[in-house]
Amino acid sequence: MSTPELTLLTEGRVELLARIPRSSNATFLVRVASGDHSAYAVYKPESGERPLSDFDPGLYRRERAAYLLSRHLAWDLVPPTVIRADAPLGIGSLQWFVECDLREHYFTLHAEVPETHAALSQLALFDVVANNTDRKSGHVLRGHDGRIWGIDHGLCFSAVFKLRTVIWEFAGEAIPEPLLSDISALAGSVPADVAELLDDGEVAALRRRVQRLLREGTLPVDRTGMRYPWPLV
Repeated sequence: MSTPELTLLTEGRVELLARIPRSSNATFLVRVASGDHSAYAVYKPESGERPLSDFDPGLYRRERAAYLLSRHLAWDLVPPTVIRADAPLGIGSLQWFVECDLREHYFTLHAEVPETHAALSQLALFDVVANNTDRKSGHVLRGHDGRIWGIDHGLCFSAVFKLRTVIWEFAGEAIPEPLLSDISALAGSVPADVAELLDDGEVAALRRRVQRLLREGTLPVDRTGMRYPWPLV
């Protein structure tokens, strides 16, 4: 499904503006423009990735896969994300920039904005399905319209269970039936456009994670106290 945001990200001219500080990999703020329309986006080129022992190069594919997974679930928790081969520093992901109050993050939202709890719990479930290895507090945004967004999904979809997240306040809670219904199809097959961005082992592991969630019906509990990313924010 195309949207104005996706069209602009896919077809617009990309102008490099600035490097975003304190990112593990090279991450840039860009302006994307087409005709009279322009918007900010976050650009993550493969050329700016640090080598990792547990993830192959091309983390931008996982950024796109997370977005597609969120769309297939009709949850829309991940901002529109595309892959651009013609971006200024080479192939990478372009993600729509979420206008938000950057003083807010998961910990402040959970403590101070209880009306966000349902969306935060849904994001926790998404992270289990996607096997997010790096859900820091600052990767949870609340847009100016009040919507909750999850960003930074380059370290997702490993075939080995590597869940690391700050979202543990909902651990052990029953997953609402509508959300179990949403993920149930993934137990049998993964959408082709998601699967083509992953390897066969990662696709099979995603299905197994969903099968376990459907059996148990609850969000997992970290009994080790070790499944937190660092830094937390």
